[in-house]
Amino acid sequence: MTGTHPDTVLLDLDGTLVDSAPGILGSLRSAFDELGLPWPTESIGRQVLGPPLYRSLPAIVGEEATAEVIPVYRRRYAETGLLASEPYPGIDALLRELSAAGTRLALATSKAEVHARAILEHRGWTNLFEVTCGDTLDAARPNKAAVVAEALHRLGEPGAAMMVGDRSHDVVGARAHGIGCVGAGWGYGQPGELAEAGAVTVVATPAELGAALSLTGR
Repeated sequence: MTGTHPDTVLLDLDGTLVDSAPGILGSLRSAFDELGLPWPTESIGRQVLGPPLYRSLPAIVGEEATAEVIPVYRRRYAETGLLASEPYPGIDALLRELSAAGTRLALATSKAEVHARAILEHRGWTNLFEVTCGDTLDAARPNKAAVVAEALHRLGEPGAAMMVGDRSHDVVGARAHGIGCVGAGWGYGQPGELAEAGAVTVVATPAELGAALSLTGR
């Protein structure tokens, strides 16, 4: 990556800013148990995180079971799983440094926006983000490209922008709008996934992310 100084940074949430796997997978398991459905141990793990569950589950358990599970999962997640999301080491400091440096921050997540806002508020990050954009509860933004489109719309004139995410969906969704993506190598992506998708670069730590975004050169 060259010495680009993005005016705006769009950030994914799950697997990029916070490790939300325990809350998501725990709530999902609770939903399966409540419905009396067998838990597909071999098929469901961190690899399903990133795209909306209503898109990743059908290939594993079928459309009918997915339609049953999603409403129960959402209730369980709102009750107990939502706030079981711990920031990755160094993320809090990085967000505050980016904000203090004048970078416009936008959250662009496939998580339901109402849940994303609750996590930001819980972490004390709400005021760091100019825009918080996620999916709707009726699935109006079913992929990352749709989320990025809405985030850019809300930003108005984003200037030079860069996406940061941990899955190929982030790279592809950003590229649909002519935006590069820095890969968060600590997230839920499989080995080589981000590079193969065309990430500008893949960094191993939040400290490396700060350097990749040219934070120190601003």
